[in-house]
Amino acid sequence: MSASQSRLAATLKAIDAANAEDPRKVETRDGEAAFEELYARRMSETLARVYPEASNLLQIAVRAQHLRRWEIPRANFPEGRQGYNDWRKTCRAHHAERAGAIMRGLGWSEDEAARVGALIRKERLKKDPESQALENVAALVFLEHYFDDFLEKYQGYDDEKIVDILGKTLCKMSPRGHAAALALPLTPRGQALVAKALEREAAALARLAEVAVD
Repeated sequence: MSASQSRLAATLKAIDAANAEDPRKVETRDGEAAFEELYARRMSETLARVYPEASNLLQIAVRAQHLRRWEIPRANFPEGRQGYNDWRKTCRAHHAERAGAIMRGLGWSEDEAARVGALIRKERLKKDPESQALENVAALVFLEHYFDDFLEKYQGYDDEKIVDILGKTLCKMSPRGHAAALALPLTPRGQALVAKALEREAAALARLAEVAVD
């Protein structure tokens, strides 16, 4: 293993150790796991599948996407869209700061830590290929691993409401992300909802495809 690979492995291990302290636990086929540690591993697995060429810094940003998120409770922010957006913005800054601290402690440069922070904060989305890749991966992980839970939690939403939410998600993604979404092993209902959202947003997605940074 090269020095670069060794430092990357140490960084990912440190991120996992930080996320393993999440008090929320979930059951998996391999036993109990911390919620955010499992989420981070799923992010990395999806990145490796869809973006096997990912740089070291993108790999770190993806693994740290929700780094110690439980430290910023949603309940600390007002209900509604503005409160949600403020929470998400605060979370991104928190994850970026935590990731930077880990990186600096393992010998990464300030510029490298700053780059990972910018990716975690989703800066220059639609303009920066790596920022777009992280957005695609986050959406794919949601669809593959958490969409059914979302549907269960919001049973009061009709299909039109769900399709509207999916449409907004798809418009943040790029064609490479859309292709990967269609290949996911979703439930029949999940596949139908994603297909309907893609059909509804076809015109908008076609315009976005013309300027895609994939």
